[in-house]
Amino acid sequence: MKRISLTQYLVEEQRLNNNIPAELRLLIEVVARACKTISHAVGKGALGEVLGSAETENIQGEVQKKLDVLSNEILLEANEWGGHLAAMASEEMETIHLIPNRYPKGEYMLLFDPLDGSSNIDVNVSIGTIFSVLKAPEGMETPTEQDFLQAGSKQVAAGYALYGPQTLLVLTTGHGVNCFTLDREMGSWVLTQRDMKIPVDTQEFAINASNTRHWYPPVTRYVDEMLAGSTGPLGKNFNMRWIASMVADVHRILNRGGIFMYPADAREPDKAGKLRLMYEANPMSMLVEQAGGAATNGKQRMLDVQPEKLHQRVPVFLGSKNEVERVTAYHQET
Repeated sequence: MKRISLTQYLVEEQRLNNNIPAELRLLIEVVARACKTISHAVGKGALGEVLGSAETENIQGEVQKKLDVLSNEILLEANEWGGHLAAMASEEMETIHLIPNRYPKGEYMLLFDPLDGSSNIDVNVSIGTIFSVLKAPEGMETPTEQDFLQAGSKQVAAGYALYGPQTLLVLTTGHGVNCFTLDREMGSWVLTQRDMKIPVDTQEFAINASNTRHWYPPVTRYVDEMLAGSTGPLGKNFNMRWIASMVADVHRILNRGGIFMYPADAREPDKAGKLRLMYEANPMSMLVEQAGGAATNGKQRMLDVQPEKLHQRVPVFLGSKNEVERVTAYHQET
């Protein structure tokens, strides 16, 4: 079987759909190369002295792991000098990162969660990097936070790297979802899954059940119906799967279906949710929609949500279409 590299795939995709200009191709390749470097650091673990806390907090007030900080630096340094970016934004940083004056500027803007699933780092469970690419607004001179506040439907590319038993890169540029596996001996990304599709129906769900007592009624109703099994209103038995790493949970759903839920709850009524719209919800929603699934915030399509701030949080319901539509309808009824 002929092996197709990431570069060959991107060049052929440009010929076919005319949606990957050279600058965007270079950007994706640089992000992929940075993910390769992060994968190497993750793989070293304690041997590379990268485990444990960095004893600092990010803008979200969360204690950072050493790998969080390292991954953030790797992505910033890799993408600064290439000339394809106007600015970057990271979940780990308070405001946007401008390209230094000594480098040329490009027409794209990159957002990323450098290491998703931090709580799993020290216990050797799958973690990942999530990224989103936007086009800089016409006539923009010096980028501001406001320039990044574009609805998810404006993304030109989105993807994630999954650092697990294999290192994978899952990517969309708006024409389906494809998966690449890192050949560690050769150091190259090889296309291993084309046009990934999420089944419209499912019997698996992912949610942190320890928060049950804090859920709002639509989520309680929906989960109770699933737990009622084949004799309940949904007429089938469900399994629960929860990895506590969004990348790993979404990857499972892309491969075999399911619904992932991270709802708002009554613990902090003033917070709309926990996951970040710009760094997690939007890129994952683009991937899920491109694979035939659905993604909402409980009330509306996720990709239609107009961001109001860089670190905005949202409730997330994504995965197999019929189940996402069901739980969204329960929210709309209330």
